[in-house]
Amino acid sequence: MSEHIHKRHNKSLLLYHLVCPIKYRRSVLSEVVEGSLVEVCKNIEDRYEINFLEIGADLNQVHFMIQSVPLLSAKTIVQTVKSIIAKELFRLHPEVKQQLWGGQFWSSGYYINTVGQYANEEMILKYIKGQGANPKEYKQFHKSPLRLFD
Repeated sequence: MSEHIHKRHNKSLLLYHLVCPIKYRRSVLSEVVEGSLVEVCKNIEDRYEINFLEIGADLNQVHFMIQSVPLLSAKTIVQTVKSIIAKELFRLHPEVKQQLWGGQFWSSGYYINTVGQYANEEMILKYIKGQGANPKEYKQFHKSPLRLFD
C-alpha cells in the first residue's frame, strides 16, 4: 500500500496509472533495456518528487503506477517521465534508436488516470454530503454533469 506524502503544510496521496506506447508500436524492450528503464526510473525518483510504485510492460507499451505531489501536474509528470526515459535509453542503447528510426522512443500520445485508494466518485460524493453535523444541513452549491473533452 502507498503511504501519504507529508509536507510542511499538506498531506497527499496522489496515484496515477500512466500508459506510454512505444513509437511505431515496436517491440524494443529486451531484458537489458527493461533493466535500464528501471534504473532510469530510480534516477528520476532521486531528482524529482515522482515515485514509481510499479513498472510493467507488454510488447509495445509501458505501464507505470506513479505517486507524486500536488505541485506536479499530471502533464508535467508525463513529460518528465517520457523525455528522460527516452533520452537515457537512446544514450544507453543505441541499437534501440536504430530500431526506432524516427528518433523518438514514445508515441506522442499516452493514457493517464488517477487511482483512488480510499474511494471512488460515488463514495466521495456521499462523504461530502455527510459533512454537516446533521445530514439535513448539507447544502449543495454546485453539481456539474460529467463532460467528456475532445
